[in-house]
Amino acid sequence: MNTTPTFRTGLGTSDADSITLLGRSLPDEMLGEVTFGELAFWLVAKRPPTNDERVMFEAVLVALADHGFTPTAIAARLTYLSAPDSIQGAVAAGILGGGSRFLGVTEDSAGFLATTIAGIDTLPTDEAGWDDVARTVVANTRTAGRFVPGLGHPVHKVTDPRTPKFMQLARDHNSFGPHLSLFAAIGRVHPESLGRTLPLNGAGVCGAVLADLGFSPAIVRGFALLARCAGVLGHIAEEQVDPIANDIYLSVDRNIDYAPPA
Repeated sequence: MNTTPTFRTGLGTSDADSITLLGRSLPDEMLGEVTFGELAFWLVAKRPPTNDERVMFEAVLVALADHGFTPTAIAARLTYLSAPDSIQGAVAAGILGGGSRFLGVTEDSAGFLATTIAGIDTLPTDEAGWDDVARTVVANTRTAGRFVPGLGHPVHKVTDPRTPKFMQLARDHNSFGPHLSLFAAIGRVHPESLGRTLPLNGAGVCGAVLADLGFSPAIVRGFALLARCAGVLGHIAEEQVDPIANDIYLSVDRNIDYAPPA
């Protein structure tokens, strides 16, 4: 009786003569045929995306890749300044900052929408029905003293330009599902409960898109981090030729307000 343990994977494997990825020959069936976005979708979903799904998924990756000098980008640049021999450390430093305030909203929105939808016996079939659902969930969330994920933005006070584009892309590519329907309804009705109008932000709409593509909220932040990895790498490449990290360091170091403990 063979008691050697085995370890199952359906992703990749190789032997002396071949490399197999997702059940296909990597050199013969994947290289030059599959985009990186398609592959990322496929690796998680265990199936290739349709063309409509590919467009929406890759749009999410593009939308979340870089937002300028965010804390994640600054952390990556400062780490590269400190350890230019460790590019992996700089990338990791940038990615580690993907949390509840930056990038995590994508996951939070997907989870919020999915939880709400899971509690509905019969999904609405029109905007009026979704508006009723949204009124209830926004009011309940406010009463509980919590924020609705995906509402508001520190820069885009009226409209986040990514959101209407995603809404249109989803309609054009047969991808406007229940999560986007509820998210759009929240955008329409939230002033009734909150007493002010806030924009639906890009991170939130990305969460709704990924949820409508069938991904569990538990994996959604991973896609945001995947996208931001490209942006962080771009910042490191820029830091190599047009550095700013030392100026940031010196600006803080030379302007310390030193106040020792009493």
